[in-house]
Amino acid sequence: MESIGVLMACPMNSYLEQQLENRFKLFRFWTVPDESSFLASHKDSIQAVVGNAFAGADAKLIEALPKLEIVASFSVGLDKIDLAKCKEKGIRVTNTPDVLTEDVADLAIGLMLAVLRKLCESDRFVRSGKWKRGQYVLTTKVCWLFSLASLLSLGLLASLNTFR
Repeated sequence: MESIGVLMACPMNSYLEQQLENRFKLFRFWTVPDESSFLASHKDSIQAVVGNAFAGADAKLIEALPKLEIVASFSVGLDKIDLAKCKEKGIRVTNTPDVLTEDVADLAIGLMLAVLRKLCESDRFVRSGKWKRGQYVLTTKVCWLFSLASLLSLGLLASLNTFR
């Protein structure tokens, strides 16, 4: 039985690449010197395209692969995939939604705290030895409460499980 051809659009996670190579006939599109010639010679063996937020499947690529059955995006977004063309051709499209939602929210809150409480500035103050010459002017909690209220009013925290 012939192995299913998978076209990886760009370099990604090495583990993902290794697993795809173990299970399928993997083609690394970014290493191909002449894309048109490559697609012409492999058009009947490629059934899947794997992309991410930087490279996916545009209409030209989809048209060049008549056996294409699925386009998988190893990212949340689908910006690099021509969804209309996929729908027209009956090609399945997948992505990885909500994978990092909570982590991004945690990071956003952490960065807000760092900015409002001047953590980076304070760290530089201590590391430079300036603490020996005088005290550091502390920040207030009023800024944090104001920012939290602003985020709530904008609805930016509505999707976080922590605040439900």
